[in-house]
Amino acid sequence: LRVDSDLTDDDTLIALLISAARRYAESYCGRSFISQGWRLVLDSFPGPSLMGVPYGNTFSIPAHAIQIERSPLISVDSVTYVAMDGTTQTMSSSNYKVDSTGPVPRITPKFGQIWPINLPEIGSVQVNYTAGYGTAATDVPEGIRHWILMRVKSMYDHRGEITAVEKIRVDANPWVDTLLDPYRVVW
Repeated sequence: LRVDSDLTDDDTLIALLISAARRYAESYCGRSFISQGWRLVLDSFPGPSLMGVPYGNTFSIPAHAIQIERSPLISVDSVTYVAMDGTTQTMSSSNYKVDSTGPVPRITPKFGQIWPINLPEIGSVQVNYTAGYGTAATDVPEGIRHWILMRVKSMYDHRGEITAVEKIRVDANPWVDTLLDPYRVVW
């Protein structure tokens, strides 16, 4: 932004602009950039399968997999559900497998296991997980950081919703928004 370090009047505004640009980019990409805790709430577990991932279904997401909404996945912290007797149960991590190798992380029962039967009511299954590239801004890929820097500069220079300038041609840089495309998760 080329703001002198002794000028602190806009520090709050700059922090807000950085946060807004980061949130937009995270939403657009379907990712978490800095490590964040998330909770996925489901009404039930996906359809059952005793065989783990069905044969021949390696290129699509199995119908019995829980798809994690944010990536990159750092850890699955817990899988809890409301049992038929109304108590909240926590699944042992030895009963499910986590696959975070693709763009959409997923959880399936391990071979020979099935999802437990949960109480049939809304919000009875919860997956708590951590997603992100790491704890520092430098852990975030360079293309994403570059996009955020450019967007913050643009928002700082043009603070209104509409910029009106006479007799000046303004051309967009369409490649700027393509900086995020390699990191976008499309469902």
